[in-house]
Amino acid sequence: MNRTLTSDAANPLDSDKIFSDDKQFMWHHLSQHKPLQTANPLVIVHGDGMRVRDLNGKTYLDATSGGVWTVNVGYGRESIANAVQQQLVKMCYFANTAGNIPAARFAEKLLAKMPGLSRVYYSNSGSEANEKGYKIVRQLAALKNHGQKHKIVYRARDYHGTTITALSSSGQAQRKDQYEPFTPGFVEIPDCLAYHAPNGDDPDYGVQAARELEKVILREGPDTVGSVILEPITAGGGVIVPPPGYFETITEICRKYGVLLHLDEVVCGLGRTGKWFGYQHFDLQPDIVTMAKGIASGYAAVSVTITTEALFNEFLAEPTDPLHYFRDISTFGGCTAGPAAALENLRIIEQEKLLENVVAMGDYLMGRLVELQDQHPIIGDVRGKGLFVGVELVADRASRQPVDEATAAAVVADCLNQGVMIGCTNRSIPGYNNTLCLSPALICQKDDLDEILAALEQALARAAV
Repeated sequence: MNRTLTSDAANPLDSDKIFSDDKQFMWHHLSQHKPLQTANPLVIVHGDGMRVRDLNGKTYLDATSGGVWTVNVGYGRESIANAVQQQLVKMCYFANTAGNIPAARFAEKLLAKMPGLSRVYYSNSGSEANEKGYKIVRQLAALKNHGQKHKIVYRARDYHGTTITALSSSGQAQRKDQYEPFTPGFVEIPDCLAYHAPNGDDPDYGVQAARELEKVILREGPDTVGSVILEPITAGGGVIVPPPGYFETITEICRKYGVLLHLDEVVCGLGRTGKWFGYQHFDLQPDIVTMAKGIASGYAAVSVTITTEALFNEFLAEPTDPLHYFRDISTFGGCTAGPAAALENLRIIEQEKLLENVVAMGDYLMGRLVELQDQHPIIGDVRGKGLFVGVELVADRASRQPVDEATAAAVVADCLNQGVMIGCTNRSIPGYNNTLCLSPALICQKDDLDEILAALEQALARAAV
């Protein structure tokens, strides 16, 4: 007999049919489907604030902002949905070879928060936004440097997207496994995680870690390296905050060798860390910034690639030069839903003073996690900024030996059973998939954090037995 759930009085849900259709027709992201031959998938049917409800009627407190750092202003925001609906009725789409009103308005408001940057290029995902940055570098090399200055440096443990070229620039070996051959011209530098560095306690460690970029530039040849792409704070690679002196030294090296600095703000962008952008915690000026996820809080698909005016001007030429412009297009970069949602999302963050809330709640969360660290030897390190926090689990504090991935996954599963969704690094970095990730929406309050922490404490106690 079919069970019927009701999301509202007018729309009853036949749960058995939905589960059946999902299992028969869906191919889920990042999922091994073998277990679904004997079990039902998690199907989310409703969200309100920081809570979501599944098809079985169970409610969860979401400490992941939609699973991947996206729903920053929470679920059920009618004003964003209304803004999108009204815009789509007026003008839903036209290729971005032409302009549209919400795109122009959002670009102006976004750039007002990013001194030194002046141009916004729209696309529809973080992977695509980063690819635009790479294409800018490659075309600039062709226009000015006979194609030589085309190499792009990336950092171990950073992640920049799921396409083949974005994976070519990602420092997570397990995500890259089985997808070779990759796009040539990408070169890796080491991560800057002090916790596992032999000299991580050295006050100059940040500078020393950044100098690895100079070593790579000199090894590859300064005339061949066009840019370096970095996450301001590494996300899925373990929530790694660069140590003091790191970004200042990176900037110095980039300017010395004429290397463009590309910052991937896909996760950090628009308030996650307590500032509008993660890079604003550091003393630097990027040439390219990319973002997606939180700029519309998941209410529409949109991403942006942002550049300086100087970089934009490199592509200006007389129309008689038929190939001297950025010959790129993103089909859904012309959809007006994205910038319409982003405009209202930005207004909410400003009006509700969510950056201030992120700082206050982030301080509270970090303080409570440090208390848990004192009580639970399985916690080796707590790190992060704002509501972007990593809890690294270890089998032995003295040696800092990581727990195995199964242990971290068990903690996540335990929390889920308690009705709290948290995340963790998984199948990304061999031997180091041991960091729990907490990224609640920017609207969270102390009661929400206390509920998250209570579930985490119970799960950690059980994991340590």
